[in-house]
Amino acid sequence: QVAELRRTRRGLHAEGFRNEQLLFSDEQARTLPLRRTLLRGDRRDLTGPFDVIGDVHGCLPELRDLLRDLGYDLSGGGARHPQGRTAVFVGDLVDRGPDSLGVLKLVMGMVADGAALCVPGNHDEKLCRALAGKAVKAMHGLDVTLAQLEQAGPDVQAQVRAFIEMLPTQLVLDGGALIVAHAGLPAHYHGRGGGRVRSFALYGDVNGQRDELGLPIRRDWAADYHGAALVVYGHTPHAAPRWKGHTVNVDTGCAFGGYLSALRYPERTTLSVPARAVYAPPPRPLPVPEGESGS
Repeated sequence: QVAELRRTRRGLHAEGFRNEQLLFSDEQARTLPLRRTLLRGDRRDLTGPFDVIGDVHGCLPELRDLLRDLGYDLSGGGARHPQGRTAVFVGDLVDRGPDSLGVLKLVMGMVADGAALCVPGNHDEKLCRALAGKAVKAMHGLDVTLAQLEQAGPDVQAQVRAFIEMLPTQLVLDGGALIVAHAGLPAHYHGRGGGRVRSFALYGDVNGQRDELGLPIRRDWAADYHGAALVVYGHTPHAAPRWKGHTVNVDTGCAFGGYLSALRYPERTTLSVPARAVYAPPPRPLPVPEGESGS
């Protein structure tokens, strides 16, 4: 075990370990101070109000429309709410829509200015792997996104990669009363880290099976959710915000010609703007949520 650790220590970062402490004696082990560090997404100290925005997928015109309707000031190329509200993006900023680079620049600027928070979606994660030189299939609009970034140059590519890499898998907000994760998150994963948590947050409740269209089969985790926190997510598009128990899905298929939607919190009301065009054909009609409430 010691030999294996020595062999692999230089690769710990690639395995997901952000920090390491080397100890060379029993005395060092006995006197090492221990300090608990919160996960990056643990922002229980932030109480809002928030505007949680669904999957943008490169739809920059619609994002600007929605931010204006939510009351954000878009002058100067950025976006900030005059009353101090914070935008929270559920991920999948890129692909399918016409201007993924424009969306990235706007959201990155808002996060840097303290006007927004963001979690990654599976499309963002795939883009990050492509920018890192990993072998990925450039499909579902990723080819267009990569072309835009290629034209923008290596500095912008490095900034985008660093931005996505630093995003927390989930956000724990308002004392733990609000959870934001791209594909949703069951209660036993709230506030936790690890590979299983990250996989669920990015891809949902999947087991590798695919349907007749070749799409991943996603089990409806929200139907069995009974946690105390409100979970806001996206990933699976619907024709309107989908309320299910103490969860709400705000992915309303903007790139497919649907809407771009946001949940106002703590008001628990939704606001949507229509897509200006059908940027990508939907693989099937967007399902209409049943039993909506709270919107």
